[in-house]
Amino acid sequence: MSIQNWLPSERPREKLMEHGPQSLSNAELLAVFFGTGLSGGTAVDLAHQLLAHFGSLRGLLCAERQQALAGPGMGPARYCMLQAALELARRHYRETLKAGPALESPDTARGFLLAQLRDRPYEVFCCLHLDTRHRLIAFEELFRGTIDGASVHPREVVRQALARNSAAVILAHNHPSGVAEPSQADELITQRLRDALGLVDIRVLDHLIVGADRCMSFAERGLL
Repeated sequence: MSIQNWLPSERPREKLMEHGPQSLSNAELLAVFFGTGLSGGTAVDLAHQLLAHFGSLRGLLCAERQQALAGPGMGPARYCMLQAALELARRHYRETLKAGPALESPDTARGFLLAQLRDRPYEVFCCLHLDTRHRLIAFEELFRGTIDGASVHPREVVRQALARNSAAVILAHNHPSGVAEPSQADELITQRLRDALGLVDIRVLDHLIVGADRCMSFAERGLL
């Protein structure tokens, strides 16, 4: 049966308009994006199939491209739609943080960094540039790949911080393994960056490692 034949109170778009997006299930939210389903099924039916195939909403949204395209009824158009929605959410979070309070504790930055980095399939090294009142100037992805002395260049980090007129920075990178524990290389590059930035009077407030569901703070561990 077509969604148009459902009772208005059961249709995803009408439910969203009447009660807000929080009233919709994951499948119904996906159906709003998709608009249509496969032959003989509704958009909600398709959404349920995809959620079952990938195991969860996060599994669907974070699947690598070829894996995602192999999902039932996905195709390039729906894949691009979901990736665009995910990136919009990240950018919205980024703008909200810019307008928000000063980043004076690890907890303030944790939610933002989890949203930005948790589900990346590769390591990303980032820098949060802060002004003299520790408000966010910019969030910048600087390097991709294994985080070690060969891939993270202190000179480039210093150059970008000076270009942003940063008074302080928070460093961050993710561990695709999901384990938010620092390696010896993580500790070494943190000290190198702290020393290099200190030469131009830019403080390193923290280095956060993003895992599957938490962030590890170098400052809280006494590693800075």
